[in-house]
Amino acid sequence: MFSTGTDVGPRAREAVAAHTQEGLVYQVCRWCHTASFRTLLCPVCASSDLESERSDGHGVVIRSNVVNRYSRVMRNESLVRFPEGFVYRCRIVGAAPHLVNVGDRVRPVGGRTSVAGEVVLELCDPPGSAGWY
Repeated sequence: MFSTGTDVGPRAREAVAAHTQEGLVYQVCRWCHTASFRTLLCPVCASSDLESERSDGHGVVIRSNVVNRYSRVMRNESLVRFPEGFVYRCRIVGAAPHLVNVGDRVRPVGGRTSVAGEVVLELCDPPGSAGWY
């Protein structure tokens, strides 16, 4: 086995193992207590002293876009605000891309991850039937 030069300590192993369970693992700065997601340094004070925390993964959509670049299939990319205090770009599945609105509540999809490493969420309250206008 060869070394890549990066240290894979216990925190990195916890983050990898956490993706197998439902929810998200985020980091909290030990100096200024700012929450961040998938960063190496604190976005406020640039400290590298981050502690891993677990979130249930529920959040609220604050911006929603329908995208079809690099493929023929349309998908939804949304900015989601999590109650822990961070905002992250996620993919919303389980509903037509144009039916995801600002203010919709979302939750993690159990046992499903994206090949590209994006966070995949689904709507807590799916949209009504096709007859609603």
